[in-house]
Amino acid sequence: MSTKTIITIGRQYGSGGKEIGIRLSKELGIPFYDKELLKRAAQQSGLCEKVFESFDEKPRSLLYSIAMDPYAFSFAGGMEGDSLEQRVYLATFDTIRHLADQGPCVIIGRCADYALQEYPNHLSLFIHAPMAKRIERVARRLNTTPEKAKTAIIKTDKRRASYYEYYSSRKWGDVGSYDFCLDSSYLGTGGTVELIRAILQEIEHPHPSTTEVDPEE
Repeated sequence: MSTKTIITIGRQYGSGGKEIGIRLSKELGIPFYDKELLKRAAQQSGLCEKVFESFDEKPRSLLYSIAMDPYAFSFAGGMEGDSLEQRVYLATFDTIRHLADQGPCVIIGRCADYALQEYPNHLSLFIHAPMAKRIERVARRLNTTPEKAKTAIIKTDKRRASYYEYYSSRKWGDVGSYDFCLDSSYLGTGGTVELIRAILQEIEHPHPSTTEVDPEE
């Protein structure tokens, strides 16, 4: 199956959203962008890649970022005009649109759904799962205790939500912010990928309704 659609995926930490995105890209034969997006943004903007990594999905004040990482700031140019944080976001935003202009792809996080909201061939997804399932997954992947896994999940989700809501003025994870919100625990990774492929098939090749239903009936 091929696709003409650009897929953006927001995800709770430990929900398997990244793995789902990778499998989708492989099965559909389209590019997958996660950390690679930061490298592209750094190249196109002229800012240091270390700066993008410092701000990746975690908004914070300019003064705090300088205090915590003055080395990165020294490579990012002066303070004229927009703040460093704003410049990084705008460069990321422009890169997302540039990648989307090149054709169908899968983009993870970074307000990509907001950046591409006006694109007609865009499908925005949010992948979530119950906390217990996510703790199990993260603890296994990081080889750590359930308690530490839960702490990491809460911290990461809070950071992602803060970033998303700051730049998009939308609610992270809310059903009204995306085309579809999917619980990956119901069908598992493979089943969720198949469900998304079925959604794409229906979007790109809709079946015409054969029966008109009277709304008064």
